[in-house]
Amino acid sequence: MPLDEVSQGFLAEMAATRTPPVHEGTPAIARMSGMVFAGMSGRGPDVDEVRNARLDTPDGDTIRVRAIIPEGASRSLIVYFHGGGWVIGDIDLQYDHLARDLANRTQSTVVLVNYRKAPEHPFPTAIEDSWLGLSWVADNAGDLASADVPLIVCGDSAGGNIAAVLTRWARDRGGPTIGYQVLVYPVTDCDLDRASYHAPENQLLLSRDTMAWFWGHYLEDPDQRTNPDASPIRADSLAGLPPALVYVAEFDPLHDEGVAYAEALKAAGVPVTLEEASGQMHAYFQMANMFPGYTTGIELVAEHIGKFLVDNGSGG
Repeated sequence: MPLDEVSQGFLAEMAATRTPPVHEGTPAIARMSGMVFAGMSGRGPDVDEVRNARLDTPDGDTIRVRAIIPEGASRSLIVYFHGGGWVIGDIDLQYDHLARDLANRTQSTVVLVNYRKAPEHPFPTAIEDSWLGLSWVADNAGDLASADVPLIVCGDSAGGNIAAVLTRWARDRGGPTIGYQVLVYPVTDCDLDRASYHAPENQLLLSRDTMAWFWGHYLEDPDQRTNPDASPIRADSLAGLPPALVYVAEFDPLHDEGVAYAEALKAAGVPVTLEEASGQMHAYFQMANMFPGYTTGIELVAEHIGKFLVDNGSGG
């Protein structure tokens, strides 16, 4: 189906105002544009409680985490890693709204991890910070929800990349036990020559040039990008990872690598559901109240998480 009319209108307005693409500016300018998009999303729904904490990193810095707790007993703990090409994005912007929405729809505590960004903090800082956040959630499960509820990792775009990597870290490091993973249009490979990267209809809010810009800031040396901690599809083995929902957008340079990762998981014996957001472009999932695909997408993700929880005895 064609790109949805709301997205077309949004892109037309950007073109009319001559808004330059991300890759023609600096990280600082790109981060400023994120604040504009956040204002368009608006405040998220009410929840029972919001807790903010700071975690000390091994190098003496700190990162922030935010726990969004719904009313009633939480059925799971969801750790959400936000997108933004490892360069932009913040738990105070679009993702606070998304986390509130996801917490209420799944009756789960959702924890956002504000990992440090490139180029000031290049690879592997985002992964290491996110592991710190995931470990903190696991260690404090009894306080955030209940010690016996399932632990789920979610992420979109670069956050999907982080979530995918951390499932393998958890497998190889003997825990924490992750019950389910949700990867929304994830970055899974450094190869920018898959067909979806070159398709003219996919050069929209995210383009091939923009992804090259993100990779250049995150991991400058192209020869190092095949590291499976940067390109999780290149891991020696994906066996033993938790069941997954991989949710790709129809008009997205990342489409094909998301599909390929779902197929690789399936080939490794991991239960996988692959879904496609028809008529949607990259970034629709983080823009609440802007694109109709957001509502459809958050409902789909919540439905799959709910099914996982029911299947694993975490209530209806």
